[in-house]
Amino acid sequence: MSQLSVSTCAGVFDAIGAGPSEGRPVLLLHGLPQTGLVWRRQIEALAAHGYRVVAPDQRGYSPGARPQRPEDYRISLLVDDVVAITEELGWATFDLVGHDWGGAVAWWTADAHPGRVRTLTVVSTPHPGALATTLRTDQDQRRRSHYMIDWRETPATEERLLAHDARELRALYAGKVPQDGVEAYPAGRSHRRAELVQGRPP
Repeated sequence: MSQLSVSTCAGVFDAIGAGPSEGRPVLLLHGLPQTGLVWRRQIEALAAHGYRVVAPDQRGYSPGARPQRPEDYRISLLVDDVVAITEELGWATFDLVGHDWGGAVAWWTADAHPGRVRTLTVVSTPHPGALATTLRTDQDQRRRSHYMIDWRETPATEERLLAHDARELRALYAGKVPQDGVEAYPAGRSHRRAELVQGRPP
């Protein structure tokens, strides 16, 4: 795997990639609060089968594409990012895979650009229409999804998650992801990222 920088009109997106340049292109979109590193094992496996795989850090996760205004994170802009990244990579069509929040972006991208997305695979994220219906009709789902509203509408959420060396954010990962991910996601430091991409221990 190698580190990439993909320049677009929205900024510069950090990414990791692998596989032959002529291989069938696959774009992997991470969830919240992760980075492209969450796909490390899948990148290696797909590249070993001849695919060209790229996993960008999405808007807000890449230091070079981190606008400050909440309105700059509308889903339409995140879809535009996917299109811009793949155009910069020279991909006319591509297979798209998304997880969690990246899954939501993937659903909307496939809907807006069906001619560009060859196949769509979404992990742990229901179709937006199905989710909207369930949030209106199912009290249990509303309760389970309430954290999304709480995080979005509570200004102190970010500060709370990152306080005390990101103690609360790290707790979200504990026991759920490998320890190197627990260290890498909160840190967001390029040198740590380089070590992880190259397979060195944290």
